[in-house]
Amino acid sequence: MGNILSKGALFPAELTNEMINLVRGKSSLARLSAARPVPFNGQTLFTFNLDSEVNIVAENEAKSNGGGTIGTKSIQPIKVEYGMRVSDEFRFAAEEVQLEYLRAFAEGWAAKIARGLDIMAFHGVNPRTGSAATGTIGNKHFDAQVTANTVTFDAAAANANVEAAIAQVQAGEHEVTGMAMAPAFRTALASLKKGTSSNEPLFPELAWGSNPGVLNGLPVDTNATVSFGSSADRAVVGNFRDFFRWGYAKQMPIEIIEYGNPDNSEAGDLKGHNQIYLRGEAFIGWAILIPEAFSRIITA
Repeated sequence: MGNILSKGALFPAELTNEMINLVRGKSSLARLSAARPVPFNGQTLFTFNLDSEVNIVAENEAKSNGGGTIGTKSIQPIKVEYGMRVSDEFRFAAEEVQLEYLRAFAEGWAAKIARGLDIMAFHGVNPRTGSAATGTIGNKHFDAQVTANTVTFDAAAANANVEAAIAQVQAGEHEVTGMAMAPAFRTALASLKKGTSSNEPLFPELAWGSNPGVLNGLPVDTNATVSFGSSADRAVVGNFRDFFRWGYAKQMPIEIIEYGNPDNSEAGDLKGHNQIYLRGEAFIGWAILIPEAFSRIITA
């Protein structure tokens, strides 16, 4: 009997120029509130409120002053960047391979900046280091500003936690337009049953890790950024639509750097090591206009 020809390991796998992007990242804040352009030098937003209710004036009766309050909130854009070294063979690759590299990097950069917005605005930390960015962000984040309205997280009563948080926001006569929740909080809601003797889930739309986008008519989003690092946050509820503002001051294209040491790395000069550097930069700003329009569900 003759030999049977088998492929085995004789033929190497064919290469494709497609890159499977493994970068993870999204922004719950971007999903729950719309972006608005921010001037490069920042901007000051004026907040205006009429303090009293309308007044009935009887015939020949004197009118009275209802009063009004004007305040300000500033948005100062923060520069964020992401870069990586690649072999300078990239420059000599076929054009479709170069474009695939750039497409993959651009998609990854977009995911990272989205995740970064949440981490910075929720917790006030540098996303890369996890350390408080006191010099750039200061207290302009939810953890520092939303302190009057908090609810202690109880996994067995997660639904009641949401109701309590909503009650805090509505007590100030604010509307609730959305909720951003950590995976642990989504799991707690998904585990709730309709009754003590029932195995029927209270929120079947959350089964098997689902992120339905709307729960009981309320826009929701699940994101690990809510509980990033050592944060006690498990969910943030409030009026994201009207009282959280964010936007880009400047969106820079991806830059291809061929010389120098742009990442201040021990790897040294790019040209001396046959490397090039891909970098994305952007200026992004945000403001929490009324902290009392939000409530945080936090661990004890």
